[in-house]
Amino acid sequence: MNEIISKRNRLLAEKVIHGLESRNMEGFYAESKEEALKKALELIPEGSSIGMGGCMSAMEIGLVDALKTDKYKFIDRDRMEDKRKAMMDSYDADFFISSANAMTEDGILINVDGNSNRVSAICQGPRQVIFIIGMNKICSDVDSAMKRARNVAAPINAQRFGLATPCSKTGSCMDCKSPDTICCQILITRFSRHKGRIKVILVNDSLGF
Repeated sequence: MNEIISKRNRLLAEKVIHGLESRNMEGFYAESKEEALKKALELIPEGSSIGMGGCMSAMEIGLVDALKTDKYKFIDRDRMEDKRKAMMDSYDADFFISSANAMTEDGILINVDGNSNRVSAICQGPRQVIFIIGMNKICSDVDSAMKRARNVAAPINAQRFGLATPCSKTGSCMDCKSPDTICCQILITRFSRHKGRIKVILVNDSLGF
């Protein structure tokens, strides 16, 4: 990545990490996808059970492939016939891997979900939650983060899953009540009751949607 952009990202990441610390969460900054993968694996002991929502950012840094080995107990819902069991098993996992649809400069996480297994696991259940977040998802405040989640992430994900939502056709949120809507639950994570349960790896790259 361009060094000028990288310098800006490093400085912004310091602000975000400080915000996370004030909210009982931990933050880390990785200069590259490779560094982000290394940090994530440092945080996850071998033998751990691991659940995951649909996290493109984790896939992009190579974390999913690394966890699908005999070193870990990865709950792979794509390979399990009983999808509900996979989701329920994730609630009792040692770790849950996720990204965010958007995040504020002072450490607030915004997530929009359809099935809601991802946002519910972020709230409670798994012993640790690790977010992989590209610097492209950092927004100035909650309002701008919410707009990003609804008008950038949601339409792209609706298109990715082939859903018949208005946003998949227009490219922006129509505040719909379509049966296919993926904006069923909106989670604002502003504080962690359990100190250190939530960890965020910020990556000096554009990841996910």
